[in-house]
Amino acid sequence: MQFSHYMQEWLYGENGYYKNFKAIGKSGDFYTAVSTSRFFGASIANYFYELLKEKKADRNGWLIEIGAHQGYLLCDMIQWLYTCDPTLVETLKFGIVERQPEVQKAQLKYIEERFGSGIQITHFNDISDVKAGYAFVVANEIFDAFPCELLKDEKTAVVDNHTIAWKDASESTLQWAKKYYLTQGEVAVGYEEFAQHMAKGIQKCDFISFDYGEKYVRNDFSIRVYRKHETYPLFDEALILSESYQKDDITYDVNFGHVLESFEFAGFEEEVYETQARALIRFGIIDILEAFSKQTSQSNYVREADKIKTLISPTMMGDRFKMIHLKK
Repeated sequence: MQFSHYMQEWLYGENGYYKNFKAIGKSGDFYTAVSTSRFFGASIANYFYELLKEKKADRNGWLIEIGAHQGYLLCDMIQWLYTCDPTLVETLKFGIVERQPEVQKAQLKYIEERFGSGIQITHFNDISDVKAGYAFVVANEIFDAFPCELLKDEKTAVVDNHTIAWKDASESTLQWAKKYYLTQGEVAVGYEEFAQHMAKGIQKCDFISFDYGEKYVRNDFSIRVYRKHETYPLFDEALILSESYQKDDITYDVNFGHVLESFEFAGFEEEVYETQARALIRFGIIDILEAFSKQTSQSNYVREADKIKTLISPTMMGDRFKMIHLKK
């Protein structure tokens, strides 16, 4: 089978890696910005709040997260919006795009723990199910979880019995690779359809997404497997695919040029593309930290400051992760 089908089954098949709720953080396979600090969500919500104040967003619209894991990010955003203006939790509607029933249950349980019955969440199985006049949509690390094809020397990867081989690439794949000057690396599958589905049901939209990658291709393979905070390149001799299949996470660096083109074709425009560090600072994360320092102990302040340093330090997550804001 084509590698993209193999990766699809690895992550989303009947026994796939994301079929059930997965721990993120020290007990899981990897960290995310969401699991690092609640101020990540607060800063995005602060940016949303600024758009609302400037009448660039609709306070009667939707706040939606795609791939919300346990629901930390959405809850952190709701909490900060309530702090800024308590009436917003009465006018806004809140949604999560998540198709796995077990993950939905974990999300609802956590949201009830945070807010009791005060916040109602609507689950959507797919972004195409969302019908809204306006939505502020957030996603953290979803584009790296789309299946991809692997291209090398005009050949694409196929998998048989967890063994990778190569066959001549299709003409459409070669044309795409030529356009992006790609001779070796990953070709994401599904960005175009995802963008079209988001555009179809949402009349006006601000879509913000964070992920690791660049706007250009590296002409090298970035695809890798995460297992308990250890990283294994896909072609590492120490990695046995049959042992990692559906048990460990598999991911790759995002080509934001491909993301942008897909969304522009669907009617979106690029509002901003920048490093995570620049985005979070522009969103007000430092100001939020300073406000927090006046309400807490020195030890709590230092602990949260260290977490934020992880998010914005160039040598940690700050430069490697990018933020793209797409607007329709």
